[in-house]
Amino acid sequence: MFGYDKVLLTLAYDSIFLILLLLILIIYSVYVYRVTIPQISKFKKYLLVSLRSIALLFLIIILFEPILTLTNKISIEPKHLVFIDNSRSMLIDDGTNRAETINSISNNFLNSGTDNLEFQLFGNEPRLIQKDSLTELKFDDGITNLSSIFSSINTGSENIASLTIVSDGVITDGPNPVYSAEKLKVPVFTIGIGDTSQRNDVELKKVQYNEILYSGTSAAILSTILNNGYAGKSARVELFENDILKEQKIITLSENEIQNESFTYTPESSGEKKLQLKISGLDGEFTFANNNKVFYVNVLSNKIKVTILSGSPSSDLSFIKNSLLEDENLSVSSVTQISSNKFLESNFINAIDSADVFFLVGFPVQNTPKAVLDLVRQKIIDERKPFFISLAPGFNWNNLLSIQSELPFTLKASLQGKRNVQPEIIPAQSNSPLLQHSSSNPINTWNNLPPIYQEIIQFKIKPESKVISNIRVNNTVLNEPLIVTRSFSGRRSIAVLGYDLWRWKLQTAVKKTDLFDKFFINSVKWLHITESQQQVKIKTSKRNYSTGEQIEFTAQIYDESFNPVIDASVKVKLRSDKNQYEIELSSAGKGLYEGGINLTETGDFYFEAEALQDGSLIGTDKGSFNVGELDVEMINPRMNYELMRQIAEQTGGIYYSKENYQSIFAELYRISNRTVKEKVIKSEFSLWSNEWMLIFPIFFFALEWFIRKREGML
Repeated sequence: MFGYDKVLLTLAYDSIFLILLLLILIIYSVYVYRVTIPQISKFKKYLLVSLRSIALLFLIIILFEPILTLTNKISIEPKHLVFIDNSRSMLIDDGTNRAETINSISNNFLNSGTDNLEFQLFGNEPRLIQKDSLTELKFDDGITNLSSIFSSINTGSENIASLTIVSDGVITDGPNPVYSAEKLKVPVFTIGIGDTSQRNDVELKKVQYNEILYSGTSAAILSTILNNGYAGKSARVELFENDILKEQKIITLSENEIQNESFTYTPESSGEKKLQLKISGLDGEFTFANNNKVFYVNVLSNKIKVTILSGSPSSDLSFIKNSLLEDENLSVSSVTQISSNKFLESNFINAIDSADVFFLVGFPVQNTPKAVLDLVRQKIIDERKPFFISLAPGFNWNNLLSIQSELPFTLKASLQGKRNVQPEIIPAQSNSPLLQHSSSNPINTWNNLPPIYQEIIQFKIKPESKVISNIRVNNTVLNEPLIVTRSFSGRRSIAVLGYDLWRWKLQTAVKKTDLFDKFFINSVKWLHITESQQQVKIKTSKRNYSTGEQIEFTAQIYDESFNPVIDASVKVKLRSDKNQYEIELSSAGKGLYEGGINLTETGDFYFEAEALQDGSLIGTDKGSFNVGELDVEMINPRMNYELMRQIAEQTGGIYYSKENYQSIFAELYRISNRTVKEKVIKSEFSLWSNEWMLIFPIFFFALEWFIRKREGML
């Protein structure tokens, strides 16, 4: 009917009532015009009866809330998507002529007679390609992201009958795609490109290192080296810092084809350092692209200045200070109050003023001088210095309120007395860097520490804080905190809500573990690595890019009150040894900005961004990245047959080699014949809320009134 398969009108009430009301209205309209003054012709009488009946009809229909539903069925033809790998790995010369093979497969698809083929290239991301452009593939994508194929498909709006992936299956970006492919519930056919045999090669498989190092302190850099066909051969491995050779070794490649080699790296100055490990190329090696790794470390100044403030001499003060002095990267001083306006150390003002990290051990006390309190408050609040606090006896809560905004807790109620408590580590926090030490089971060691004292105080933990440990009293675990951390807006603090911590040292010393020392040293390191609260923050999506890969920038822009700025102008200037570039980032909403650039040259790049609002500078940020020094597409020359086969089998598809893929066309034809999909399109119209349902009765009432006036009727 009217080009629709089904037309349905539904009412809010039973239609019998509508019919009865319509009859009553018609009878009423006839009765009204049974006798008119003056008399009018029968035609005009019938016309007026009709106009009033129609107008009242519309009003009654509105009361019944009619809904008109139009249903139509359309057939959606099946579509076959063919994804072709356009990454640089298709240019690897492994004797299989990868690029020519892909061109041949593309031509065979075009000439197969298979209907509804759609071709897409993938690498960085999937994108459509016209059929007449398939012979002009450049294979210039810098990465291979197979999972992006499946995330780009919308099976709801289209009848996707099958997917075909033509690739070597080597993933260089993104997660494993098998789960996403299976979840799509569409058969995936894979055609493997490349050679599956192992070639003679040496590969620097993995590098392990600490991202945070200290100037003047040696650190280990561990590498994992694989070799195939070079057992017993010698190779030179070199460590570079900012392209300057720092150390080299001559190694003998293992008979087991895998070995670990370590380097000792001692940074001489602070700042960010670009490090690189290289293995010398050997004769006959298939590729040199996997012979090096580039990575970055952040080197901090060689001495972190720690100042311990104590309300009185105590065992905790002595034990904590001695533990911190064990680390040669720390410069430790103490400020010990012994009476009102009197401190044990003569240069305590300088120690407070120059501190990088504070330890408050039972500090402040009631008679702590206001000048000292103000200086500590200035350092912690205004200069954002991180701090550690333990609530030893004698601390004064009223004086502590001066830094209440930076504490990881607030005081709810203070009761009389004290209790013996033991730590009970929260399982979710077992990997906290504060808890790590040399024991084989560090958490078990923590949970078996001797009791310490805790004042009976009810604490309220701030929302941004983390409870690392609760307390255990007489082997009963209570949901009350003992160790709490806070990291918020570039400010960090740690609180141990107890005292007589020296008891932990005595027990762990007997058991020959370094828990006590490591806890305080780890606390200093965690506190010192604070993220500065910048109004402009910009970074790249990663530090090492392949040639042809898009460089992606993201930025966060805040005003002086750290509210997101949504209308900033954000420009990024890039420079290399040869060229300079500039891009402008676009707003993504809520103070976030993004943008990207493709670079044709390789090497180290440095960038600086500035954000303006109404022509005024908000702030700047800078960073660096590398392009092309590590070509991830050339690292693995072997086709990943296992992954390509797994994707096909898990989705109900078939894996084909480049020699036997011709039978895929019969499969696609068979799928097309059984996957024609009907789509039901329903359109609902709420007639009772449509403005025309009011316009029509008004029009008919107005027309009736016009005729009556023309006839001079009462």
